[in-house]
Amino acid sequence: MGQKHGVDTRGKGAEFCGCWEILTEFINGSSASFDDLPDDCLAIISSFTSTPRDAFLAALVSKSFGLQFNSDSVWEKFLPPPDYVSLLPKSRVFSSKKELYFALCDPFPNHNGKMSFRLDKASGKKCVMLSAKKLLISRVVNPKYWKWISIPESRFDEVPELLNIDSFDIRGVLNTRIISPGTHYSAYIVYTKTSHFNGFQTSPIQAGVGFQRHGMSKTFIRFDSKKRKDGWMEAKIGDFYNEGGLMGFDLINVSVVDVARYPHMNMKSGLIIEGIEFRPKDSR
Repeated sequence: MGQKHGVDTRGKGAEFCGCWEILTEFINGSSASFDDLPDDCLAIISSFTSTPRDAFLAALVSKSFGLQFNSDSVWEKFLPPPDYVSLLPKSRVFSSKKELYFALCDPFPNHNGKMSFRLDKASGKKCVMLSAKKLLISRVVNPKYWKWISIPESRFDEVPELLNIDSFDIRGVLNTRIISPGTHYSAYIVYTKTSHFNGFQTSPIQAGVGFQRHGMSKTFIRFDSKKRKDGWMEAKIGDFYNEGGLMGFDLINVSVVDVARYPHMNMKSGLIIEGIEFRPKDSR
């Protein structure tokens, strides 16, 4: 191991310049190791880490990097506001900020079980799902058309199973305050099919998402996607950009509707609705 260098700490600019000189020596050296970098230099490097994915990968570089990039000072900046963290059960105890962060990456219900939250593991951005009970579903209270069931695959207590219906209409509203600002989002309807799935193959299902003040962008979807890792299926409804900010918020409207001219001529059945999910674009 080589002798560790010192870094001029008279100011942030001086610190960076000193660290850059050491890194230049390190890159040009043939026998240097990442573990030769001084702690204050590692701290400066870690301060430029912008995403959890960067921190996770950097921690694999060397023992010194592992100690620095797994530290609470690095992972604390990826945590959401305290009111978000407080949604976790009070009984849970975490040994580090990194452990807390990854706990927040698993979906957990809130709002009386009508919504679920999680963080996107790679970016730390917020993901939200509106449960079926948070959505407006046509005739969902009528047991002739829908049946509320409990299944182990769901993150919610109950989900609706479509028995038989002509008019298929699902709508929801999301306040952009609860998702991450400055982020491109995608909306998905999350579902699964039963052995009685029928009628959707020939019905034009129109999906739309957009700000309440500006109208929706619409497209047509089909309930024929592959399974996700959690066993559910999803169909993409559309994209939007949440500008957000300290004072900026808006309402996002989302809909999934059968727009057939004569829907009563095509009865539909065999669909279970988990909810509508909003997550950063291109994330999983």
